[in-house]
Amino acid sequence: MSESKKPESRNMLQFLRIAPAMPAKRKAAARRKDFNEIYEAWPDAEAGDQASRCEQCGIPFCQVHCPVQNNIPDWLKLVAEGRLEEAYAVSSATNNMPEVCGRICPQDRLCEGSCVLEQSKHGSVTIGAVEKYITDTAWERGWVKPVVPVEERGESVGIIGAGPGGMAAAEELRKLGYQVEIYDRYDRAGGLMIYGIPNFKLEKSVVERRVKLLEQSGIKIHRNVDVGKTISFTDLRRRHSAVLIATGVYKARALACPGVGANGVFPAMSYLTASNRKDLGDRVPEFENGSLNAAGKNVVVIGGGDTAMDCVRTAIRQGAKSVKCLYRRDRENMPGSQREVSNAIEEGVEFVWMSAPEAVLHDGDNKATGVRALRMRLGTPDASGRAKPEEIEGSQFVIPADLVIEALGFDPEDLPVMFGEPALGVTRWGTIKTDFKNLMTTMDGVFAAGDIVRGASLVVWAIRDGRDAAASIHTYIQAVATAQGSNDQGAKDDARILRKAS
Repeated sequence: MSESKKPESRNMLQFLRIAPAMPAKRKAAARRKDFNEIYEAWPDAEAGDQASRCEQCGIPFCQVHCPVQNNIPDWLKLVAEGRLEEAYAVSSATNNMPEVCGRICPQDRLCEGSCVLEQSKHGSVTIGAVEKYITDTAWERGWVKPVVPVEERGESVGIIGAGPGGMAAAEELRKLGYQVEIYDRYDRAGGLMIYGIPNFKLEKSVVERRVKLLEQSGIKIHRNVDVGKTISFTDLRRRHSAVLIATGVYKARALACPGVGANGVFPAMSYLTASNRKDLGDRVPEFENGSLNAAGKNVVVIGGGDTAMDCVRTAIRQGAKSVKCLYRRDRENMPGSQREVSNAIEEGVEFVWMSAPEAVLHDGDNKATGVRALRMRLGTPDASGRAKPEEIEGSQFVIPADLVIEALGFDPEDLPVMFGEPALGVTRWGTIKTDFKNLMTTMDGVFAAGDIVRGASLVVWAIRDGRDAAASIHTYIQAVATAQGSNDQGAKDDARILRKAS
């Protein structure tokens, strides 16, 4: 990233003069050989030119469709004018990890897909790339600083889970002066950003520097702490004025067909975690013995979301003999990012559209040898609004496979059992039940946010939920303090009403 001697100021609405562009992308042949990020750094001039394409809409649909309500037109204008430090201030005011979202958000389904220029066929402003550029520049030039609260508060908040939701909530609470402690069951903080997302999308140093920033801000992160085992949920509640559950969802949805117990069939998270740990320098026996290493194997990934894309692109880099993605709908109906699909195709992944697994085939030693699949057709829309896939009778075919990866999504773990807390209410889907107005659970002073409430979703939604939860926790603790500081029963009743409505 170049250092501009004299920032250039540009006029806006340059979409007719300047075509949409992304930062230079490394050639697919080179990308296949390593796990480095695929986009190169953007020169200041090119980033400023792309920002100047913004139409500065009266109703910015990009902002409306951003989960954290980023002030996108404002920071695009500041970038175009060369006012990068101000652009960072505006961007970071609504998002605790803009450089992460700029890298991994499916912008084609959110801000960029809603851009008026995209709808008018002029090509969207490349918002995600500009967002990444702003914050990478801020880190490079020393503008990103630890939180220093105006006033320290005596109350403390315990957060279970060091993923994006927990990290965002922790930073917001620290800004308000609370003593914040995060408890995570893994040996590194960052959640799925560390172990679930490959380096070629999000290099681990990007996450690690955010974690370090939280610790420099005075936030304590307790690693290798499994709530319900290492520490009881009851003790955690006693220790803190409020508790936030932000564990995410990790229970993999499994294939429901014959042969799924064959050797060589693995959940996506097991596969991705092994690869990420290897890249982080850990010793991973399952990778070293070849079980979770795709090198030289015929790989079949089943699923069509972003996790499936992470798996197929990881397998390519590990040197797989062939990589196929089996998906029961067509490309237009995939839930994952179309940009990720394009990257996968460039890198050599073969997509087998309109197909669903019927059985995993195996040899006499129970070792996977292939996937027998059925051709599908699209029928009437289902509850999601997408056309429902229907089997075509007699259309079976076999795909050779030594390694079969299940990337069918994630469900919540049974937290009331894990935490030993039956009073913690859950929905019929197993997610934590909360009051939608304030994210408080069925237990007083216990809140929940992120995927454990909404189900498997995006990092940006976890950040939004974490920020909302922090605001509700602040309101709750203030109400409790007001009630405790008064002997008047009326004040206590008012505080109780405030807690309920917050």
